[in-house]
Amino acid sequence: MRPTQPVPQEVVQQVADYFSVLGEPMRLRILNLLRDGEKCVQDLVEATETSQANVSKHLKVMLQAGILTRRTKGTLAYYGVEDDLVFELCTLVCDRLASRIEQQAKHFRAFSLTSEEGG
Repeated sequence: MRPTQPVPQEVVQQVADYFSVLGEPMRLRILNLLRDGEKCVQDLVEATETSQANVSKHLKVMLQAGILTRRTKGTLAYYGVEDDLVFELCTLVCDRLASRIEQQAKHFRAFSLTSEEGG
């Protein structure tokens, strides 16, 4: 077994930056809306029920991180997901959270049953 080599600080920082981009709820909502294909900014504004400035701010961050693509058609800007890996990552996290919640539910049910028996 090879000894673990220290990871360079700049690599760790880039990974942390990528996760921080995905750590914002509005960005996750936007990504979910883009799951079925690209959408124009106005569609995203309407679907998220927030301001265009707010949506544009989050789109810019994800575009700079390489998560999204942007194309213009006339006066409209369309955004799409550059790398579907982001959806795989979200699926892994959601599956893990669902498993934890299911485990917690089992504990609550077990507690509920034992407390009813004793009462």
